[in-house]
Amino acid sequence: MENKKPVLLDGKALSKDMEADLKHKVEKIIQNTGRVPVLATILVGNDPSSEIYVKMKGNACERVGMTSLKVNLPENTTTDELLTEIEKLNNDDNICGILLQHPVPKQINERRCFDKIAIDKDVDGVTCLGFGKMTMGESAFGSATPAGIMKLIQHYKLAVESKHAVVIGRSPILGKPIAMMLLNKNATVTICHSKTKNLPDIVRQADIIVGAVGIPKFIKADWIKDNSIVIDAGYHKGGVGDVEISKVKDRTLAYTPVPGGVGPMTIATLISQTVESAEIKL
Repeated sequence: MENKKPVLLDGKALSKDMEADLKHKVEKIIQNTGRVPVLATILVGNDPSSEIYVKMKGNACERVGMTSLKVNLPENTTTDELLTEIEKLNNDDNICGILLQHPVPKQINERRCFDKIAIDKDVDGVTCLGFGKMTMGESAFGSATPAGIMKLIQHYKLAVESKHAVVIGRSPILGKPIAMMLLNKNATVTICHSKTKNLPDIVRQADIIVGAVGIPKFIKADWIKDNSIVIDAGYHKGGVGDVEISKVKDRTLAYTPVPGGVGPMTIATLISQTVESAEIKL
């Protein structure tokens, strides 16, 4: 039997639709309160990739009518100095969301700094408390990339319940939270990582595959069965992801392109959660 045409999960198009809706919400907040929602972005050091990501997030704020407060700290910033900056933002009533750009320089305890962010301003979904609440089905802002992936899945009405989802990667801001989000939607979830044995055989059982391993084209086309949903959360030089998507996309039920799939949804979700925080706060 011939496969139906695969569904391209167009994160770029969906993110534009989300931004148009968010612009209206921001206008309403400003009309009702006279205050403009503010997302604070903290960048420690001068990593070129991080600078680009922070700029992209600032541009997204501008497009929807929000303000982006940029906090740039030197490369030699200590953990205590960064904690002090985060506390100032926690206490500033004008700030609706706080983003600490990952990664930070190695002398900083990133987890301590993430967890210093007030739960109601944790719009990037990086705190342990936020993760715990989300996992237990309580109200919390989800990690932006996984939450963006779930928005894509929901938008395209892809079935998750009773499906076998295999997540490759266990990072605290991507692999672990997407696994819990899929579990909360009644998928059966397997998490794979660097110590997993027989990885290709496990992936071959998957109805839904999430590539979150951070290695270009690590997940091979011949590991992926026909009519799978393939979510590639990786992005590497040359516009490739973690999956050999060009070799397998025609056999999938649905897949995310790289670029233009997961990436735009991460930023749109961050902005969406900041607007949600503003609606509560302002």
